[in-house]
Amino acid sequence: ITHRDLNTRTWVSVRTNRWKHTTSSRSVPDVASHHPAEVVSSFPPLQTYTEEEGMMREAVKKYAQERIFPLVSQMDENSQMDKEVIKSLFEQGLMGIEIDPEYGGTGSSFFSSILVIEELAKVDPSVAVLCDIQNTLINTLFVKLGTPAQKEKYLNRLSTDMIGSFCLSEAESGSDAFALKTRAEKHKDYYVINGSKMWISNAEHAGVFLVMANVDLSAGYRGITCFIVDRDTEGLEIGKKENKLGLRASSTCPLNFDNVKVPEKNILGEIGHGYKYAIGMLNEGRIGIAAQMLGLAQGCFDHTVPYTRQRVQFGKRIFDFQGMQHQIAHVATQIEAARLLTYNAARLKEAGRTFIKEACMAKYFSAEVATLTTSKCIEWMGGVGFTKDYPIEKYYRDCKIGTIYEGTTNIQLSTMAKFIDKEYNV
Repeated sequence: ITHRDLNTRTWVSVRTNRWKHTTSSRSVPDVASHHPAEVVSSFPPLQTYTEEEGMMREAVKKYAQERIFPLVSQMDENSQMDKEVIKSLFEQGLMGIEIDPEYGGTGSSFFSSILVIEELAKVDPSVAVLCDIQNTLINTLFVKLGTPAQKEKYLNRLSTDMIGSFCLSEAESGSDAFALKTRAEKHKDYYVINGSKMWISNAEHAGVFLVMANVDLSAGYRGITCFIVDRDTEGLEIGKKENKLGLRASSTCPLNFDNVKVPEKNILGEIGHGYKYAIGMLNEGRIGIAAQMLGLAQGCFDHTVPYTRQRVQFGKRIFDFQGMQHQIAHVATQIEAARLLTYNAARLKEAGRTFIKEACMAKYFSAEVATLTTSKCIEWMGGVGFTKDYPIEKYYRDCKIGTIYEGTTNIQLSTMAKFIDKEYNV
């Protein structure tokens, strides 16, 4: 099979032994015994992919260039995700990457999701965030917490034709995520939800919403519970989408809940454990945002460097000026560092090891690198970089959200500092 013959579902059937995160059962050779080959094979570089991962990466790259790239400018201009793009994401198996094939999913890994998000973001970060939220938040919550009946009802749809939306933020509940006021009152075998949410991604097209609401305000955050709310539920109102600086094709809307009746069977997980689920998913989701910012930075860089090699001033290429070379080399190093942080966090998560600090580092650093890269690329492009004739200014607008959503830069730094403090608590 050649890559030209692939779509993103093909690599699912090409199962290989997954890359091992631990050393083999053989004894580790003594360094002095001069067996470098064995040492290297025991500890692969971070940018080592299984055959499946490599095929997936190439297939998504090809898909993004052929199916998404021609529509990027139009979608941004119209602030509207093209329906054919959404349809093709499902057709390619990119909306149910970690969902078991039993439910129509791709049956792949978390790291595969990260690679998909990175490749999509190189072409359009708006499409990447749609895929990111679906895979790292919505699908994961259903897989981990859903009852057999909930999985049967929703996972099949989430794999094939239904977008999900995660509803946590409110007007007075941003970085202080658990100060939310949305309430859920118990009535016999159902709950009635009242309140509102803000900044809800994917809301325009979502068919199901995972809503965090408090069943006992006196218990504080320990009353927060996760409810499954279908789009057509009476009393659920999806507001006008925000007119945003960047990620304009990705919808962000307010939601209003006016006596929304939800059956008790639609509680996802346990009552009062919603805050734990939100924290856990956001920790994983931050790796997804890191991948999005990484792909954005790389995509912008890839559009810009060829221009510096073609544009001639004072009789030579812009790229040949030492001042330019140093800047380009510096940015390339920052992108590579962001990639290694992101991949490391993803591999740690897959290995079942602690990854929260590393996820924060990856998210924080990748957002900073995206900001640096897009700003420098506009400068390197000169006047044309400031126009909409080239995609650079869009990358510049799209990157800013990376320092804000799924935990602001300062929240990441504070979380990292807590872990560092514990590490030195001896």
